[in-house]
Amino acid sequence: MIESRCGLICSECDYKEKMNCAGCIKISKPFWGEECPVKSCCENKELANCGECEEFPCELLKSFAYDETQGDDGKRIEQCKKWNLN
Repeated sequence: MIESRCGLICSECDYKEKMNCAGCIKISKPFWGEECPVKSCCENKELANCGECEEFPCELLKSFAYDETQGDDGKRIEQCKKWNLN
């Protein structure tokens, strides 16, 4: 089941319950700001997640996946690959 646009596993997110977040696929605006550039990019291209994109993994996704404070060392990129094998 695809949970996010960028490959995050929402059920593993510390903020899911704290912020009452339903996940970016089900919300129009993220709890942390006006928009998420990754979510917006996927939705503008009418993609379920980044792994469906011809540019995958793009610099935008990599910048989130490998961010020093918020990143996950590329785990979300690997998750997008798994979602798109099915």
